[in-house]
Amino acid sequence: MKSAFNRSILAFAAIVLLAGTTFASAQQQTDKNRALKKYESGTKEFWTHPPDDWFLGDETEAQKGLAPPSGPPTGASDSELATMMKKIKLPPGFKIEVYASNVLAARQMAWGDKGTLFVGSFGLGNVYAIKDNNGKKEVKTILKGLNMPTGLAFRDGALYVIAVDKLIKYDNAEANLDNLGSGKVVYDDMPSYAAHGWKYIAVDKEGWFYIPFGPPFNIGIPPTSVSQIRRVDPKTGNAEIWALGVRNSVGGDVDPRTGKYWFTENARDWISDDLPSDKLNMISKIGEHFGYPYCHQGNLPDTKFAMGHKCSEFTPPVYNLGAHVAPLGMKFYTGSQFPAEYKNSILIAEHGSWNRHKYQGGRIVKITASPDGKNAKQEIFADGWIEGDQGYLGRPADILLDKDGSILVADDWAGAIYRISYSKK
Repeated sequence: MKSAFNRSILAFAAIVLLAGTTFASAQQQTDKNRALKKYESGTKEFWTHPPDDWFLGDETEAQKGLAPPSGPPTGASDSELATMMKKIKLPPGFKIEVYASNVLAARQMAWGDKGTLFVGSFGLGNVYAIKDNNGKKEVKTILKGLNMPTGLAFRDGALYVIAVDKLIKYDNAEANLDNLGSGKVVYDDMPSYAAHGWKYIAVDKEGWFYIPFGPPFNIGIPPTSVSQIRRVDPKTGNAEIWALGVRNSVGGDVDPRTGKYWFTENARDWISDDLPSDKLNMISKIGEHFGYPYCHQGNLPDTKFAMGHKCSEFTPPVYNLGAHVAPLGMKFYTGSQFPAEYKNSILIAEHGSWNRHKYQGGRIVKITASPDGKNAKQEIFADGWIEGDQGYLGRPADILLDKDGSILVADDWAGAIYRISYSKK
């Protein structure tokens, strides 16, 4: 009886396995037969009314079927975060812990004058305020319904939030967390293109904001109002076009040594798993052109859009970070808690791949370079947010220095903020 039962189980398992294999084969055949996804993205109609899957419009046979993964809609649970913290690899003496959870789709962070941590978000339209309540972090949603409020800054008591096509100022924000009101629009000379329309803010010593403007597609000749970085005075609304030829930048910082603006840049998709490289750039003078869409990674002419241009015409990157690592928020480390070799180095949050069969990124890297952008070197600082080929535990999105010299890391996949600190043993 037992033998017959076992044979029945084995037969059933074989049927299930065969059915699963047949379904998988059928699905693969369907994908193989499907036409490549293609859109005419170089039109105003596409820019103003992009399809939901606009980023798939340049699909190739070699990378067919790749698409951005969706994170857990409710973020990671506290138990999942605790387990994750044990998997993150750091240099000796460093420790990572959860600073706050339930900060869904967390993107750029900024400190208020009274210790409130403000956090923007991707996709949800929320802005959060996190306060320390007797050692427990209280997360409050203070703004809702904004259009991609990924970027924010805090200056002179005011919270600034950028939401695709407008920069909004909320005066005396920390005293009015329960009722910020509608705010005041202080700059709106921006297109409303949703694709690559989310932004990041870096504040210079004069109080002006560096703001990137991405093109509303993967690759093409961009509208004249985008693929640039502007320097905006939030007090007057005056603005300068500071750099051109920039694809998708969602992170930057001002060098404390020189006052120059450095920024991360996500390169185009749909060339291959290993091309082109994402970049770290530095603007040494106003009006520089960084190559998009003509040249990628400083030495790779675009096969369609180079149009006779040579890569030598454009400003090369300070450092090529790797293909599809998706560098986002970055900060110069100016604290004193970390070892001396970290002083004035750059810490970059790499969000991680989607346009690649085996993901890479999903980590924090440390870049050291001279003030003129020469002699750049990279080390992996924090790693472990990717398991296997395509398994995300989290996706680092921004970095912020804390007053004690530790750093905070925003993770929009897990919906959490982490704290990384150092202690001599």
